Amino acid sequence: MLRAVKTLLIAAVLVTAGAPAGLALDAREILARSDAVRNPQRPFRLVDTMTEYRAGRAIRQNRLVILSKTDPDTGQFNTLVRFAEPPRDRGKVVLKIGNYMWLYDPASKSSVRLSPRQRLMGQASNGDVVTVNFHLDYDARLEITETITDADRQRRTCYRLSLRAKNDTVTYFRIIYWVEIDSFFPVKGRFFSESDRLLKIAYYRRPQQQLGRLRPTEVLIIDGLDKSLVTRMQYGGYAYRDVPDHWFRRAFLPRLPVE
Repeated sequence: MLRAVKTLLIAAVLVTAGAPAGLALDAREILARSDAVRNPQRPFRLVDTMTEYRAGRAIRQNRLVILSKTDPDTGQFNTLVRFAEPPRDRGKVVLKIGNYMWLYDPASKSSVRLSPRQRLMGQASNGDVVTVNFHLDYDARLEITETITDADRQRRTCYRLSLRAKNDTVTYFRIIYWVEIDSFFPVKGRFFSESDRLLKIAYYRRPQQQLGRLRPTEVLIIDGLDKSLVTRMQYGGYAYRDVPDHWFRRAFLPRLPVE
């Protein structure tokens, strides 16, 4: 893991092209196509194994079961995040409806509002673990095309997009986002606060065929100030799952079936 983090820190950006005016696609369409790479369009289930590293040493791990389904009225995902491990957190559930989130704790048998900006574990916030469509939450501008070095030291020719939040309910105020040309595979993101402070850098890795197309199955999140702090999210157990609509209700959380 330490070698992978060092690789990320020495990755250099190589600019290869300039103005995007002649490109056929606009920024919103590029972003929407990249969202479709990250997110299956039918209701689905996956398992997110999150590992927090400090100076290359694993210090904590969570395992989450995620259920997501598109809201037909908004196009955004409603999401349930169920804590499977560690044992002390088993049974907790995060519910996301639109950009509003709640945490249900079976110990207190109550649910409380969450901010998507709050840290869930390590460098990953609540908003990082739920399913989102960036093209609905952000205004996008295509800046340039450029070739960058990805997390595995491979050169990837990308669209560089500048994203700005449409409202204050989303996780990040501004994002610089690199999407590979032709495949629309997300490669890298730099995420900023409203005060324009760099919060984190994310690299999307390990493309695998999952639910009909090549998708990233790992995300490395590096702290914007301390590069020795890294959180790895590994996705597995992909499956289509038709989740009943009534599961996405706060009142139903105490009765949510346990997998």
